[in-house]
Amino acid sequence: MTLARTLSGHEVATTVYGELREALSSLPFVPSLRVIRLGEDPASVSYVRLKDKKARELGLLSQVEVFPEDTPEEALLRRIEALNRDPEVDGILVQLPLPAHIRTERVLEAISPLKDVDGFHPLNVGKLWSGGEGLFPCTPLGIVRLLKHYGVELRGKEVVVLGRSNIVGKPLAGLLLREDATVTLAHSRTRNLPEVTRRAEVLVVAVGRPHLVRREWVRPGAVVVDVGVNRVEGRLLGDVHPEVAEVASALTPVPGGVGPMTVAMLMANTVKAALLRRHGAPR
Repeated sequence: MTLARTLSGHEVATTVYGELREALSSLPFVPSLRVIRLGEDPASVSYVRLKDKKARELGLLSQVEVFPEDTPEEALLRRIEALNRDPEVDGILVQLPLPAHIRTERVLEAISPLKDVDGFHPLNVGKLWSGGEGLFPCTPLGIVRLLKHYGVELRGKEVVVLGRSNIVGKPLAGLLLREDATVTLAHSRTRNLPEVTRRAEVLVVAVGRPHLVRREWVRPGAVVVDVGVNRVEGRLLGDVHPEVAEVASALTPVPGGVGPMTVAMLMANTVKAALLRRHGAPR
């Protein structure tokens, strides 16, 4: 039995970092990233540490600002506004999720769209869907870059995205439409869901339910991207069951698939933000 080809995010991320190092070597300045974390949630601490480490490895100016979990919303907004005004700061990222007393939407809207390296500001969302130039969410950017790296043709293909979050599903649908794919955005309320996913030539699963998608959900020969990262009894499991490798032509691993691409595209967004803000260069 021939198993699906592995689409390694680590391999593609290495290529992205090489491109970024080349771009940075020709810049007369060093892009700066500022990351804000509230509290000591273990997952947030780990993610922020990883992002900061990678930025420093690339030679970016990276600084993490840690605030107590009970920091008032207004205090956080004042700090964001100060960073918006700071000409030396190119990118601002507020690590999610935020404590319950802070309105996430208000915080994301407070970040300057030109420094919004997570790509969540409403103005950047609008630019994504209108075909404009802006900063777009890192995980969807990483998925498209991963597929292109491995020669997966998207133009005219039937792509099903399972999951409609503002972080992955919705922006990914917008990016795929830019690639001339025919996109179906499916979710927990979709009727006859396995029938819908079986139509997909490319299937992206981002629902946060371990091993939800089984082999009978997948069209033979489909390319499958597993965005899920679920901690179950100390192990990391994707949203796609390993048996899918028996029917798919290609599959991303968990871990090592989409995750490395998300960090890589955050670094790319930081460089892009610096260029857009300082020079208006659409790169």
